[in-house]
Amino acid sequence: MTPARRKRLLLIGLMVVGIALAVGLALRAFNSNLMFFYSPSQVVAGEPPEGALFRVGGMVVEGSVERPGDGMTVRFGLTDNQHTITVEYTGILPDLFREGQGIVAKGRLRPDGVFVADEVLAKHDENYMPPEVAGIMKKPQGTETGR
Repeated sequence: MTPARRKRLLLIGLMVVGIALAVGLALRAFNSNLMFFYSPSQVVAGEPPEGALFRVGGMVVEGSVERPGDGMTVRFGLTDNQHTITVEYTGILPDLFREGQGIVAKGRLRPDGVFVADEVLAKHDENYMPPEVAGIMKKPQGTETGR
């Protein structure tokens, strides 16, 4: 092999390694920022990975909003009309948050089954609801989700 050919081969090899490294770093960054959406029924069924950050959406259960203590902590029920989970959030709730309205919460599930939200997003108009929850809520009570 001539020195020019060896140099070219080494340069091509370094470029391939560099591209592979860049793709690997990009995929790792994408994977760490990926956040899945689950319905309350899926959370009750244990589908979310333990300790993972994810989103859950549904309707705030009427009469379930409670503010234990003097702090900014709020506990409420979130339902998809099949199952209900308890959500706990510490912070200022959106202005549009109220019972009977659709919300999406981002956070983690504690071992005791309470979803601890880092962020709560309330609906912005009368037609808003996460598509996944809207599909589940349209199904009759007692049917399987098929997922």
